[in-house]
Amino acid sequence: MHIAVDFDPFSDEFFDDPSEVYRRLRDEAPVYFSARYGFYALSRFADVLAAHREWETFSSAHGIDLSTLTKDPDEIKTYRMIIMMDPPEHDRLRALVSRVFTPRRVEALEPMIREVIRGYLAPFDGATEFDAVADFSALFPIEIISRMLGVPEGDRQAMRERLDLSLHREPGELEPTPEGAQAVMETGIYLYELAGEKRRNPGDDMISRLTQVTVDRGDGTETGLDDEEIAGFATLLGGAGAETVTKLVGNAVVLFARHPEQWQKILDDRDKIPRAVEEILRILPPSQYQGRFSVAERSFDGGTVPAGFPVLLLTGAATRDPRAFENPDEFDIERQPGISIGFGHGVHSCLGAALARMESRVALEELALRWPRFDVDDAGLRRVHMSNVAGYSHVPVRVSA
Repeated sequence: MHIAVDFDPFSDEFFDDPSEVYRRLRDEAPVYFSARYGFYALSRFADVLAAHREWETFSSAHGIDLSTLTKDPDEIKTYRMIIMMDPPEHDRLRALVSRVFTPRRVEALEPMIREVIRGYLAPFDGATEFDAVADFSALFPIEIISRMLGVPEGDRQAMRERLDLSLHREPGELEPTPEGAQAVMETGIYLYELAGEKRRNPGDDMISRLTQVTVDRGDGTETGLDDEEIAGFATLLGGAGAETVTKLVGNAVVLFARHPEQWQKILDDRDKIPRAVEEILRILPPSQYQGRFSVAERSFDGGTVPAGFPVLLLTGAATRDPRAFENPDEFDIERQPGISIGFGHGVHSCLGAALARMESRVALEELALRWPRFDVDDAGLRRVHMSNVAGYSHVPVRVSA
């Protein structure tokens, strides 16, 4: 008897390894409806790509995950976050922040990034065991992005801990835990107060610069950003800047331990690392799905999404679609690059994608310098249970002679 595919993004099956359910979604239910949670899901690469590009139909202004997509849209507006806006408002605010992420400015950050990464690896020089996530990749990305934002040194790791709490989900639960909800509130208050402090005493950092810029409000007036808007920016940049790289580097260590022949290619030629980062992003994307809201009906080959529903764009399924990728389950760092959706696509493509790629590249370069041979203790691997972020909280590594 054929059993209909069941996709639950809050289940242990999803958190542990959704590749089989993704395969069934692509083949049997490419336009999937969840009666339990009330969302549609797209899993084929062409459909996910189209939905990213059609922001008029698949809106971001209703939220970005199931906990926000099921709320009143008027409440979502109070969040004041660019990722929860559609053009033209989104475009005006994005233009502001994109000035911070120009290729020249990102390139200039490499010495600082390498210094931070080396600083977190230094305690393990000569060690035979360490945790590639808990001791390393969980720590350095928040240090880098919070330095850029202007968060004082003593507050940076606490920001990461609150972020992890806010993203954690218990099986079957759309909403954060009470501790997670508290962490969201504490982060917002902290960054709102920091914006006020930077307005009074500006420094050479991103939050200070945001207190000094003006934005076209679309009605002929130009005004500065208020502290709530700046706190929204900082929350988004801190979260995206930390979680994506943390998970990507952890996923990389696991993949290379399981495919030592690919790691050998890195050891032989460091110039292959940028393409390796793209392949890691494809085969194990840290952001497994992006949430949208259908404001108009849209038909695909596999079915129709009606207007008025949350829609999950399943990046993790799309990047393993054999309709778009040859041997999609094979990890091959020399794969010819194609259209990347691992950092989003279209109007909401990740502002910090170039920064995240650089951090990941430098991290792999420094790991390759120190540990040409290593194994992962599979029994000690621990996955996170987060709303739409996938990866590991613990990756225990044993270094070989």
